[in-house]
Amino acid sequence: MPAHRPTHTRQAVDAARPVVLTAFRIVVGLLFICRGASSLFGVLGGAKGGGGTIPLGQWPGWWAALIQLVGGALVLLGAGTRVAALLCSGSMAYAYFTVHQEHALVPLQNGGELAVMFCWAFLAIAVLGSGPYALDRLLTRRTPAASAEPAARPTSTV
Repeated sequence: MPAHRPTHTRQAVDAARPVVLTAFRIVVGLLFICRGASSLFGVLGGAKGGGGTIPLGQWPGWWAALIQLVGGALVLLGAGTRVAALLCSGSMAYAYFTVHQEHALVPLQNGGELAVMFCWAFLAIAVLGSGPYALDRLLTRRTPAASAEPAARPTSTV
């Protein structure tokens, strides 16, 4: 049995990679938006499933929900993806260590599975980028003529 995959399988996986990365980014962003919207606006079950909202400006809950809503939207759209994903990842790491870890060491025991999963998912997005189907790519796409022109060099009058 060969130690490597057949070439056609590897090519199929390589061809699917951009679509899977984009789908992953969109799903994670959408789920994060839902968490922020539930805490800020009381929709989708509200804050902590109780139907309410987090009071305006309350530290850290309201700010975390704002990061979830805005950061999730940026990641979903693929706009400023790496920075937004890094901020989202950091907020989930903060949530895990300040809210969950004090109750038990293991996420299954302290209720921190979502925080851990979001933290690592957003870190992966920050490292891997938005993928080819993102607003970032659309805004930075250059025409072939523009990219072929050399940049104008400033002249010195000294």
